[in-house]
Amino acid sequence: MQAEALAIPEVLLITPPRFGDARGFFSETYNAARWRAAGVPGPFVQDNHSLSAEAGVVRGLHCQVAPSVQGKLVRVVKGAIWDVAVDIRHGSPTYGQFAAAELSAGNWRQLWVPGGFLHGFCTLVPGTEVIYKVTAPYDPAAERGVLWNDPDLALPWPVAPDAAVLSEKDRRNPRLRDCEAWFLA
Repeated sequence: MQAEALAIPEVLLITPPRFGDARGFFSETYNAARWRAAGVPGPFVQDNHSLSAEAGVVRGLHCQVAPSVQGKLVRVVKGAIWDVAVDIRHGSPTYGQFAAAELSAGNWRQLWVPGGFLHGFCTLVPGTEVIYKVTAPYDPAAERGVLWNDPDLALPWPVAPDAAVLSEKDRRNPRLRDCEAWFLA
């Protein structure tokens, strides 16, 4: 297993090995001890699976606040996404900055998004399926969001604003500067 720190050191790109032969492949996609040693603490309490029918679907930017702060371990089992984590820990030297990576069924990478970060992704191909583990269960009272194309964040989304496929809830999210301090560094 390879673990690589991205532009923000707490955000990790994990690549599990795949062992292939004429039948296909085998991969250990998660092992608590190995992932913890690489910097992915867990424990995980819930797995989520999403299907996005079209390219250009944007999901995010989301987080959960205390008492249900979520870390997320994200992977793609079909298709491809541009995946992003934004540091929103007030007082952090990387506050408002992002780390991003392309995750696909082909490159087999996973992204670790710690608590204290917004998370979002954009599908790059139709029929993309994303599976992610979380460290706290879904809690509607703790759910927060920031506008996906907040100009202050200037995220380089791989879709034009008028072509993005969004939920109504994500269209209405506030800009980060209009949100209270949900996390402190």
